[in-house]
Formats: sequence, C-alpha cells, structure tokens
Amino acid sequence: MFLGILSMVAVAVSTVAAVYGLCRLTAVSPAALISLPFQSGWAPQEHALSRYHARWYVATLLFLAFDVEMLFMYPWAVVVANLGFSAVLEMFLFLGALLVAVLWVWREGGLRWA
Repeated sequence: MFLGILSMVAVAVSTVAAVYGLCRLTAVSPAALISLPFQSGWAPQEHALSRYHARWYVATLLFLAFDVEMLFMYPWAVVVANLGFSAVLEMFLFLGALLVAVLWVWREGGLRWA
C-alpha cells in the first residue's frame, strides 16, 4: 500500500526537479533582459513602468463590458431552452445595460484609437 504512495511521491519529486533543471538550463540571464529587443525587434521607447494615458481607461472599460457580457452569455445559452421567454427578456435587459455602457464609451471618445 505504501509502495504506491512512495512511488507517486518519487515521480512527482523527480518531475519537479526535471522541470526546474530544464528551466535553469534554458533561462536567459537577467543581464540579457536589459539589452534584448522588445516586440518584434523594436527597441523600447519608454520605461516598462511608465504611466498610461487616461484615454486607455475608457477603452479598458469597453473591453470589460464585452468581457462581462460573454461571461454571462455562455451559461445563459445553456439554460435558455429550459427557462423560456423570461430568460430571453432578462438577456435583452442585460444587453440594454451594456449598450448604455458602450454608448457612454462612445460619447467619451473611447472608440477613437488615435
């Protein structure tokens, strides 16, 4: 009985050791990360921790609106046949609320990418 548990622990420990060793063999040195090119060979133009312009926050809200929409639409699609018309009505109310959010982002200029 304990032989099976011991063998599983041995396999787990050896797998972790092998992955760790592979990581150490293939890792890039930290000094090389400073001089490596960024994004398809382009040199970075600003520091990685620089601040974003405020217009990107509106674009982020738009992304979150669509992301939350998909988060709720997948389970809804599974149960809509069982719930009937009330589920369809609730989804249209939810989509209406998201449409208000998208119209607000449009008014704020979040859809202009320049």
